[in-house]
Amino acid sequence: MTRSVWKGPFVDVSVLQQSFDKRINIWSRRSVIIPQFINQQVYIYNGKTFVSLLVTEDMVGHKFGEFAMTRKRALHKKKVKKKK
Repeated sequence: MTRSVWKGPFVDVSVLQQSFDKRINIWSRRSVIIPQFINQQVYIYNGKTFVSLLVTEDMVGHKFGEFAMTRKRALHKKKVKKKK
């Protein structure tokens, strides 16, 4: 279920209180990207490390968590043909 329109987008208070002239660390992956973040370098916590992200206009309205993957990609070994 989506958030009500009359409430507006959810942005955590801690994200809004950070000043925009230093490194912005974001732990709130559920916060929505608002136009104030355009052209800002932000660092999103993925549970282990911070992932850097440069916010563009296309990202407005999406959530920060969409851009910081929390799981590693599965690396499958390639099969090696045996020589006869």
